[in-house]
Amino acid sequence: MEKEKKVYEILEYLQIPYLRYEHTPVYTIEEANQLDLDMQGQHCKNLFVRDKKGERHYLVIIEESKKVDLKSLSKQIESTNLSFASEERLLRYLGLTPGAVSPFGLINDREKHVEVLLDEDITLLKDISFHPNVNTATVTLSFQDFRRFLSWTGNKMRLIKV
Repeated sequence: MEKEKKVYEILEYLQIPYLRYEHTPVYTIEEANQLDLDMQGQHCKNLFVRDKKGERHYLVIIEESKKVDLKSLSKQIESTNLSFASEERLLRYLGLTPGAVSPFGLINDREKHVEVLLDEDITLLKDISFHPNVNTATVTLSFQDFRRFLSWTGNKMRLIKV
């Protein structure tokens, strides 16, 4: 699949080692946890949200077991109320479809419209896992290498406390 291939090309260009796991399509963390795969790395939840007027978009990345209170998050980042962005916005800004939301979608955000909100607890992890822009595979890489990928994208990023 082209979306997935692009991710691997960029990881190779950045000389970022990764492990790839192929699996049946999964749409939620719960489904991913039911896969019978011995994966390294902490699964992460990726939420694509927008402000009240739809002028600002955020990719919220948190550890899989956490829940985000969008009301308190909007206060923390000094934004108007946050809500989940539509499928159309997800496709327009990250080139992704529901079930495959991933920071690798930032590859498609050429105008750097999406801001990354990274839960500070993730910075303590050794390895983390994300979909490679499709929900039929999972990629594990070191957090340090993930940080390098985020720097390469050029999207604004800030740490949050969830």
